[in-house]
Parts: sequence; structure tokens; C-alpha cells
Amino acid sequence: MSAPDWRFDASRPAPARRYDALLGGKDNLAPDRDSAEQIREQLPSVGKAAAELRWFLQRVVHFLADDCGVRQFIDIGCGMPFTPSVHEIVQTVSPDSVVVYVDPDEMVAVHSRAMLVSHPDGAIRFVEGGLDDIDTVLSDPQVRGLIDFTQPVAVLLLAVLHFVDDDQHAAHALNRIIQALPAGSYLAVSHVTFDPLPADQARRLSKLAEPGSGHGPFRARSHAQISALLDGLDLMPPGLVSAVDWYPHRHPQPQIKAEEAVAYGVVARIPATTGPGADGAPA
Repeated sequence: MSAPDWRFDASRPAPARRYDALLGGKDNLAPDRDSAEQIREQLPSVGKAAAELRWFLQRVVHFLADDCGVRQFIDIGCGMPFTPSVHEIVQTVSPDSVVVYVDPDEMVAVHSRAMLVSHPDGAIRFVEGGLDDIDTVLSDPQVRGLIDFTQPVAVLLLAVLHFVDDDQHAAHALNRIIQALPAGSYLAVSHVTFDPLPADQARRLSKLAEPGSGHGPFRARSHAQISALLDGLDLMPPGLVSAVDWYPHRHPQPQIKAEEAVAYGVVARIPATTGPGADGAPA
């Protein structure tokens, strides 16, 4: 299956702009708002769910920077800039932290390069790309010039894997990332699921992702399907759980229940047997 093309197209919705629309932002176009409204008709909590994914990101990033001591981050599928951004969170913990933002959307690139400003002791970069060209991203000179792949790295795949509807494509991208990271690195994932929903509601939502529906590729996955993609990684407690059940007492605290959030979240650690060179793969 060919990878989705997320180059700028004002005539169709794009994930980053639609997410912005769901959050009530202004960096979106009419097709993004129309798509968001059609989703909202089938899932009235989708706006709250989008906000919860952002709050999950904040809890995860602070956990990785503060509790795990990570100082290097790669945020793949970063979406439109927001506050607090990943670098603002991690550089509050340690000002010398570095962050690479990655997204295939040209509108995201324009906004990110104009708006994102690093702490002077740290550094940030923006690279155009995504999971469909992950080898190019990982070998990009800007990435290699900023990220030290001999030291732990945290890769963020937050609200991005569900836009890869082919399981083999998703697994390949994950494997390439894992092979490039040194042992002791981390992978953070959030992923939409229809597990908590009634079957008829899940079917209606799935129809919105069918080819020709006009919403673009999308694949909600079950707990078992997401677990299969993470096979071989060490899942940090509490494991793969609803995004609202991942350290819910940390700030910002969740405001809705799992059946409204419709997303799983997890932080996984790269064990010593899967880092660069473990299977003869290049770093």
C-alpha cells in the first residue's frame, strides 16, 4: 500500500489542521472544519478527546524529561505549534535539552519555523517528513547534527500511528525507529481506539475512514493490535492503558472517562537487544 501524501492541499482535510479545528484553533481550512464536524456528529466527545491527547503529551514529555532524564526528543507528526510545546516542557526541566520536530504538512512547517523558539542553552529543529519516509528523516543532516544517537533519545509518536492504516507499513516504520535508537531510549505512543464504543457507533466511525470518504486514511486499533506493534519493547508502568489512565494524578489531570477519550497511551523503553546493530541494522 502506498503511503499517504500529506503535502499541502487546500481542497482536502489534513490531520494536523483537522486536529487544530477540533481544538477550536485558527490554523485550519474549511475542509478540515467540515471533516471535524462530520466526526463530531458520530463522536460528540471528539473535541474533548483531542484535548486529552494534548494533556497526555504534556504528562508523558515531563515524565521522560524529569523522571527518566531524557535530554533528546524527536517529535514525529508534531502538528501545529501549541503552548506548552515539547521543547518548552523539556527545557523547563533542563534548558540544554534538544528537540527535533517532524511533520509532512507544509503548513505545519511554515508555522513551526516562524513560531518555535528554543531556550538559548538548548536547540530545536524542524524537519519535513513523516513515517512514510522515516529512513530519510532519521538520516537527515539536521537530525544527525542535533541528536546524539549514542545517548538515550525519546521518540514521540503521539496521535500519529492511527493515520497509517496499513499494519505492515506501521510496523516497518516502528522497526526502523527502534533499530536506530540506542538501548535505554524511549518510544511514547498515543493511538485512537474504538474499544470502549458500542459496535454500531464504531462501525459508523469506521465508515468515515473508508476510501473515497474524503477524510483521508485512518485506522483505529484495538488494544491487542497496538500491543502487537510494540512487541519486544519494555512497557513502562502502567503499560498500555487509556490515555486518561496514564498517571492521571500528574498535571494536567484528565477531565473525561476512557469511553470518551477513545485512545490508548504508553511509554516503552528500548531494551538492549533491539538497539543499533542488534539485528545487523544500520544506526
